[in-house]
Amino acid sequence: MATIFTIGETVYDIIFKNGQPEAARAGGSMLNSAVSLGRCGLKVEMITELGDDQVGKLVLEFLGNNGVSTSFIKPAAGFKTPVSLAFLDGSGDASYSFYKHYPEDRLKIKWPEPKKGDVVLFGSFYSLNQAIRDRIVSFVKKAKHNGALIIYDPNIRKNHLAEIRRLMHLVEENITLADIVRGSDEDFENLFGMTDSEKIYEQVKKAGCRNLIITKGKFGAEFLSSNHCFKFPAREIQVVSTIGAGDAFNAGIIFGIATKKITVDDLVDISYESWKELIGFGIIFAADVCCGYDNYISKEINSLINGTK
Repeated sequence: MATIFTIGETVYDIIFKNGQPEAARAGGSMLNSAVSLGRCGLKVEMITELGDDQVGKLVLEFLGNNGVSTSFIKPAAGFKTPVSLAFLDGSGDASYSFYKHYPEDRLKIKWPEPKKGDVVLFGSFYSLNQAIRDRIVSFVKKAKHNGALIIYDPNIRKNHLAEIRRLMHLVEENITLADIVRGSDEDFENLFGMTDSEKIYEQVKKAGCRNLIITKGKFGAEFLSSNHCFKFPAREIQVVSTIGAGDAFNAGIIFGIATKKITVDDLVDISYESWKELIGFGIIFAADVCCGYDNYISKEINSLINGTK
């Protein structure tokens, strides 16, 4: 069985609506994807940083209970696990306040050795952080060299705009390492100042990746490559929260890749029908997450997808 490695920041989300706390969940974009995949029964390794505190213990227990391996997580003494306050608006979209202070010495772990057929998911502003970037990039490069399939999610929010121009060369390096780039239309507008999908694709292709998925909320998703360009509608649902929607979409894509045993070599001439199936999983996963306060797919959806009901 292929192993899926997700690398990213972990935060504990406290979710507010109408000024009142509604829920508290382990969060962070890569953790959200990892939990969805763990609930599907896939082999998942989460690489992240946690404090040796009560919140960190809650997160470790939660990951274990949802099928996510924590073999490469080493809680740091004296470090408090980051907390995020998420404020939902009337449409279920969130704005955030983050509370975090990392130690100087970070991600000092014995890194795993991905193999051909494995999948690596990385991204967000975490992958641009100079304090840890060399270690993350070294791991991703080794994974790529070994034949793992690399997926990059830029996940760039508006509060990063002041820094993103200075770090654009790092974003481009991440794109170069990726076999698939998946981001929201807002991500790419923040990155490139563009909303036209074909122009966005030209930027991504120029940086070195030939497979692009753009998610557009209620307007669905688009896939662009050297051989294909097509659109998919979103599901009509009653949105409760969009937190984790993109992360669930990533998990859906990876679920399809893992269960269909698609390797990086297969991406060269993968058919329209195969892309349609992969992106269909992404849309199903994202819609499910938007129907509640969890940042990950429900176990009911997992059962339906795996044919156990």
